[in-house]
Amino acid sequence: MPQSHATYTEISIEALKFNPKSKEVLDRKQEIVTSIIDHYKHSPETVLFYGFSPLVFAMAGKVISVTDVTEATKKYLDDLGVKYTYIDSANLNQKFDWVIAGEEYFTFAKNEEDQREKVTRLVGVAKKLIVTTLRDYKNQEFKDREFSQPLAVRNGKNSKIFLEYHDYDYDEKNSWNTSVWELDGNVSKMFGRFPRRSMFFKQLAKFSIDAGAMNFYVHKNLMYKSLIKKNYEHVISISF
Repeated sequence: MPQSHATYTEISIEALKFNPKSKEVLDRKQEIVTSIIDHYKHSPETVLFYGFSPLVFAMAGKVISVTDVTEATKKYLDDLGVKYTYIDSANLNQKFDWVIAGEEYFTFAKNEEDQREKVTRLVGVAKKLIVTTLRDYKNQEFKDREFSQPLAVRNGKNSKIFLEYHDYDYDEKNSWNTSVWELDGNVSKMFGRFPRRSMFFKQLAKFSIDAGAMNFYVHKNLMYKSLIKKNYEHVISISF
């Protein structure tokens, strides 16, 4: 059964909980938020997250809302004492200074129209900025198509391995299904399949401007590294 971006982002929590150096990981994510704030010369007061993102821990002092997350994600945030408001995506009727949709949010779509609708939906709730991440699919090397670079998270003598496989559609080269395996000794857990579709920078820029955004910016020398793979993603901001 196809699964959602919300379920995909939950996998990162498993990696974060297992990692004894989680604070160092989160400190590096703080640098991303700081760089964006420095670039635009403003700091958000209200932030909406689509799915789980480790960037949520870089938003201390902000009014945080989350949507499109699993019950397990909400429990994790509750257990850590994160102050947030959960809003069902069907009931989003207010705007937020920043909307953060990480982990390649716009690739979790069945077709191009689905992607356009996602962009329009986020533009509709963002006051100042949308922050997202994306790989450069136009210049993607063939060896990177089927598998992301596996990641081992070590905790003392034990380790968890995360392996991500992309099953591409033979008839539609820009579409695929992602499956993720979490390997813990002799125990394995599988997540997916997640319907995906390539989103290109120019395509996202056009959809954003068409929906009412003013500018589209790929931050130079600012990359996001997932918690479950070694691949880096470009940090993109869409401003109003």
